[in-house]
Amino acid sequence: MSSWIYLASQSPRRSQLLQQLGVAHELLLPDAAEDAESLEAELPGEAPIDYVQRVTRLKLDAAVERLARRGTTPAPILCADTTVALGARILGKPQDAADAERMLAELAGQEHQVFTAVVLAHGAQRLAALSVSSVRFAAMTPAQIAAYVASGEPMGKAGAYGIQGRAAAYIAHMQGSYSGIMGLPLFETAQLLRAIGVLQP
Repeated sequence: MSSWIYLASQSPRRSQLLQQLGVAHELLLPDAAEDAESLEAELPGEAPIDYVQRVTRLKLDAAVERLARRGTTPAPILCADTTVALGARILGKPQDAADAERMLAELAGQEHQVFTAVVLAHGAQRLAALSVSSVRFAAMTPAQIAAYVASGEPMGKAGAYGIQGRAAAYIAHMQGSYSGIMGLPLFETAQLLRAIGVLQP
C-alpha cells in the first residue's frame, strides 16, 4: 500500500487540508502544453451537481495520463473540484474585479449551494465522493462588496469568495462541510483514502 499520494490540484488550500489529515503528498500539476482550462467548459443546460462531477473526472483522467507520460513513481492520485451554484446557475471563478462584484451582489442576502466532487485513482480503481453544502450570505452594501473585492481574495475562487478568509464576516449561516466549501471535504476524502489503505481505519 502507498503511504503517500499525488494531489492533482493547483489549490494551496487543498494541499493544506490534506496536511491537516496527515497525508503525505506531492503535487501533480499540468504541463505548460496542457489546456487545463478547457476541461472546465460547461455543457448547455448542465446541472451544477452533474457539472462538478464530470469536470472532476476529466481532471483525474488528465492527471493519470500526465503521470504515465512522465514515467515517475506510481502512487494514488487525488483530484477535486468545487462549484458554487445559485439555483441552476454555476458561478465560476471571476474574470476580473467587476465580475467578482457582480457575483457577490447576486449572492448577498441569498442562499446558495457549494458542490465539491472528489475522485481518487488507485491503479485501475476509481473512487468518488460528493460533498453538498448550503451557504447564506448576509446582505452586503456596494461599498462592502467593493472593499472585499479590492482585497484580492475573490480572484481565482469559485463564486468569488473564500469562506476561510474575509468573506466569513458576511456568512450568516452554513450547512454541510466547511472543508468542502474550502475545496476538499475532509470526511469524504478520508473515507476514500481509508478504502485504499493510505489512512488507517
